[in-house]
Amino acid sequence: MNTRVFSLLLLLAIAPAWVRAEDAERPELAPNANHIRAAKLLALNLPLRHLNREPLSERIATNALAIYLETLDFERVYFLRSDIEAFKARGPELADELRAGELAFAFQIYNILKTRVANRVAFVHELLDNGFDLNEDETYAWKRRKANWPADEEEWNELWRRKIKNEYVGHSVSRAIGGSEALEFDGEQTVTNASLAAQLRMTPEERIRRNYDRFLTLLQDNDANWVVERYMNAFARAYDPHSDYLSPWSVEDFEIGMKLSLQGIGALLSSEDGAAKVERLIPGGPAERDGRLQPGDKIIAVAQGDEPPVDILHWPLSRAVRLIRGEKGSKVVLTVIPGSDSTGAELAVIDIIRDEVKLEEQAAKRDIRVVVGEDGVARKIGIITLPDFYADLKGLGAGQDARSSARDVARLIKELRDEGAEALVLDLRNNGGGSLSDAIQMTGLFIERGPVVQVRDQRRVHPLNDPDPGVQFRGPVAVLVNRMSASASEILAGALQDYSRAIIIGDSKTHGKGTVQTLIPLSNVSTNVGQIKVTTASFYRIGGGSTQLRGIEPDIVIPSPLETLEIGEEHLPHALPWSRVAEASFSPIGDLPAFQGELKLRSRARLERSEKYSAYTNLLAQMAERQRAPEITLKLDTRMALAESEREMRKALEEKVGDETKRTDFALEESLQVLCDWLALRESTRSIGGI
Repeated sequence: MNTRVFSLLLLLAIAPAWVRAEDAERPELAPNANHIRAAKLLALNLPLRHLNREPLSERIATNALAIYLETLDFERVYFLRSDIEAFKARGPELADELRAGELAFAFQIYNILKTRVANRVAFVHELLDNGFDLNEDETYAWKRRKANWPADEEEWNELWRRKIKNEYVGHSVSRAIGGSEALEFDGEQTVTNASLAAQLRMTPEERIRRNYDRFLTLLQDNDANWVVERYMNAFARAYDPHSDYLSPWSVEDFEIGMKLSLQGIGALLSSEDGAAKVERLIPGGPAERDGRLQPGDKIIAVAQGDEPPVDILHWPLSRAVRLIRGEKGSKVVLTVIPGSDSTGAELAVIDIIRDEVKLEEQAAKRDIRVVVGEDGVARKIGIITLPDFYADLKGLGAGQDARSSARDVARLIKELRDEGAEALVLDLRNNGGGSLSDAIQMTGLFIERGPVVQVRDQRRVHPLNDPDPGVQFRGPVAVLVNRMSASASEILAGALQDYSRAIIIGDSKTHGKGTVQTLIPLSNVSTNVGQIKVTTASFYRIGGGSTQLRGIEPDIVIPSPLETLEIGEEHLPHALPWSRVAEASFSPIGDLPAFQGELKLRSRARLERSEKYSAYTNLLAQMAERQRAPEITLKLDTRMALAESEREMRKALEEKVGDETKRTDFALEESLQVLCDWLALRESTRSIGGI
């Protein structure tokens, strides 16, 4: 018997008899001619275009299958182990099938998923009808991405009993301690949207029933395009996590995602755990200016002004984006699970007025502070905040006097220097990158000519140099980074660190994205079947080490809340490995090595003396411990106490500044003191005839 036919018969044989009549009447999804052509072209182009030029092998196909299954069942709760074993038996054949344009297996898996979900939704209703003992001391293993799929129906049912009980406890805690606060804006204005208020006050039973019923409906309503795009995208991501397949029917969605950074709330979103996860806030955008929405937060419901909210759990990201974006001046109300809340108990309701992100608001900004160091001397220190490495490439290419981040930073440095700034903080936190040429030019503002970064493509490794011998600033420099600092930010920070030109301060590492992606059409316009975003090059520091995976490690670590979350290249599946190339020819130029040890000692002593910093690190430690914990309690009283303690710790770090409630920016404040120390050490050395 043909093995493909046998596998399908096996899967159907293990499908139980709970398929509803109305589901059986739905037409079966199947690939069309354009899907088949796209699959063939994807199989041809991926191995040729990707940096590693790895053949479309059994290994790639097996990884692609695993990614596709994770896309459909990320918690490993819907499929049974027998399903997975049957799917994996087909893995070695999938590379040849993609080359031939055969996509039927993707639909077979999806049909089994719908059957399994229908069964679990019915079981959820049964569990809620029976209720839970909230005083029983038991736990739920909530980290399931590497767990085994349930072996049989008994194990399946027990897993789901604890899973739904966990959600029930979470919603109960949210209503008890988070619900009333979630119904306030800015701590004063209460929600006037009666429908939204009613939704937030839904009983746990009502909310859970509705969420799972809606998820099943969404699965049943998805079309063939949805299935094909996810299946083929799995093959692209089997090469690395930044390669993607973009179907022609998703081009509009891709453009929407790009426009979201210019009009709407100003946030870049991804899909995780069925929710729209905030990856990054666009500097100068409405959400970033508002300050309540944060990277890692998960948006689960969206309301337009005073209209009833729409639950977007398990929606395709493109549909969620369409709902969140909108016309300038209109109000969108987001129901959010904070990314820092491991218990899932806290809900926040955030109202944002949509706006257009102005170029001026995205541009580099400057400030100057008079800072008194530990030696009692007041010093002027400049601060430049760089949200993106932006550039009007079209204007620059035409020889116009166009806008660029490197030019703007050069201008700001001159202004700060003219105002007497002796040292400079360059804030690259949350800067996800952008123009490579601007990163190179900006490095050149602090060094004389020399290599800045090395680039490896399919053919060679070559350095990219700063050709300008001019130096705009010679004083001490501190660069602030966090786990959201990526790509061009890592190139600039890494080069200044290698040249000993700046001290790096922030999270234990930056993001670790050391690769370059290129958009390549799979066919011409008349026969458009999509395009691939494929990794075509990688970055290396002038010292030879890659920025990939490891990122940049700061000289002084002052952790942000991002450290408690799984943010960074190392957490992405199939990320390309770290590697080395030969060191470029360069020489360190700064006086930092002479003072670095002393600067670290002084910083550590200062932070250890700070009671507020101690409270802050204790909060981060508890947040990290809860994130790492493999299990979470299902006892309501214990869970309530955890949520209460975390909320109190957050409040303890807040302080009133005028009419606003703010938290201390420990990394910025400490960087100013470190620069004061550096200036003092430099002066004392010169006074005794040293450097």
